[in-house]
Amino acid sequence: MKSENNIAILLMQSCDASLLLETVNGIESEQKSDRSFGMRNFKYVKTIKDALEQECPRTVSCADIVSLSARDGIVLLGGPRIEMKTGRKDSKRSYLSEVENTIPNHNDSMELVLSRFQSIGIDTQGIVALLGAHSVGRVHCVNLVHRLYPTVDPTLDPDYAEYLKGRCPTPDPDPEAVLYSRNDRETPMILDNMYYKNLLKHKGLLVIDQQLTSDPTTSPFVEKMAADNGYFHDQFARAVLLLSENNPLTGDEGEVRKDCRYVNSE
Repeated sequence: MKSENNIAILLMQSCDASLLLETVNGIESEQKSDRSFGMRNFKYVKTIKDALEQECPRTVSCADIVSLSARDGIVLLGGPRIEMKTGRKDSKRSYLSEVENTIPNHNDSMELVLSRFQSIGIDTQGIVALLGAHSVGRVHCVNLVHRLYPTVDPTLDPDYAEYLKGRCPTPDPDPEAVLYSRNDRETPMILDNMYYKNLLKHKGLLVIDQQLTSDPTTSPFVEKMAADNGYFHDQFARAVLLLSENNPLTGDEGEVRKDCRYVNSE
């Protein structure tokens, strides 16, 4: 799954694996939400869970698998090692109706994004660091074309806009087609501060990315992270840890699912 979407998962009720539930027996999957567009490869969570169930049945929750997979994925992408606690329980329900009211959209205002994250204890520099997850992965054209057609967003570097038009040649791309642009062309699979350097050159892909440089509360942190990769990593690690510990389900509040796709039947 994309790194920015992993972080979105942690912003919901808690890291409780509610996203992994499929539509069945009256449960409507959060995967049906537009906010989940582009999420994929849930099969790997199932592979991990199946292996764990063979060794230690009903012991490791799907929520812990998601959190620890995010931790290890960050390291594999050249990011910092984050020591996460375990012991989360899995949700017994889905939150489809609440997803769009909780997870910010890429076109939302910076004020709204700051408010959503601050409501769970993430400060401004932590929020700027979390958006640095956009250093890796890709953005589908359906989320870009409004900045290119019918006229180019004036906050985009003109040469970069021409490149993006080459990646997204029509104003109405097929959402099922794999048309996209990578978040970072220089170091596309490294979690580093190139994202912030690109923002300062007006090469932010999403509206929310570019707003980081225009908002007076966030722009100083963009400049600091662009200048210091170590500072970015430190703040990113701190913020991800806070997210991973946001109101986890424990005890009888949740369960350890046998299959991450369904609540336990017994």
